[in-house]
Amino acid sequence: MKTAYGDHLTVTTEGHVATVVIDRPPNNHVSVDLMRDLADALEAMDRDNNIRAVVLAAAGKAFCAGADLVSPTGIGGTGMSGIDSLYDQAVRLFSIETPIVAAVQGAAVGAGLGLALVADLRVVAPEARFSANFVKLGFHPGFGLTHTLPRLIGEQRANLMFLTGRRIKGEEALAWGLADELVPLGQVLPAAQALAAEIAENAPLAVVATRKTLRGDLAAAVRAQTNHEHEQQTLLRATEDFAEG
Repeated sequence: MKTAYGDHLTVTTEGHVATVVIDRPPNNHVSVDLMRDLADALEAMDRDNNIRAVVLAAAGKAFCAGADLVSPTGIGGTGMSGIDSLYDQAVRLFSIETPIVAAVQGAAVGAGLGLALVADLRVVAPEARFSANFVKLGFHPGFGLTHTLPRLIGEQRANLMFLTGRRIKGEEALAWGLADELVPLGQVLPAAQALAAEIAENAPLAVVATRKTLRGDLAAAVRAQTNHEHEQQTLLRATEDFAEG
């Protein structure tokens, strides 16, 4: 059975695994509405005792190429309030209790990298590209990444990504712990579903309890960090650097 959430999100279920697919051509850019629909879908899965694991995937070549911060119709089109609303939805995503496996087939850039780090585990292709390219745009990192990325790969590697804006390929992501499995491009989604099914085979209450222990106060930490990120982004948005970026 396939269920739609908004215009760009579908959910299908097989056994105890739900697969959520983002399809917002051409690059699956983040919008507040899309993130709200995603949070709604994941919260519904938290309430569904049949769902024990989720796969987060995206259609097309890009997993998520980030947020549109500058165009009139983008997140930043109405000023910083749109970005703050985006972060409200990010905190909802980090509050989800069901384990999430991300299937990353291509670019996960900026807010797209933040979205990939909502997941507990990431299955990627060699073609995957992870980038925190905010400094190239004259902007401060957001989506809680200044907390979640160092937590995952360590401060020094996070420093490298944040301060250079370079793209990390799938093979390097695996070596760094940014990815958990590396498979050929055409196998990313089925491999992510197989990993989710492996999680779903276990006792669900024990899985949820263990995950809560491992994640700790992650949602609260993301909320605090996005507050700081938003302050810095507001300051930088008014600069010539941002206009040029």
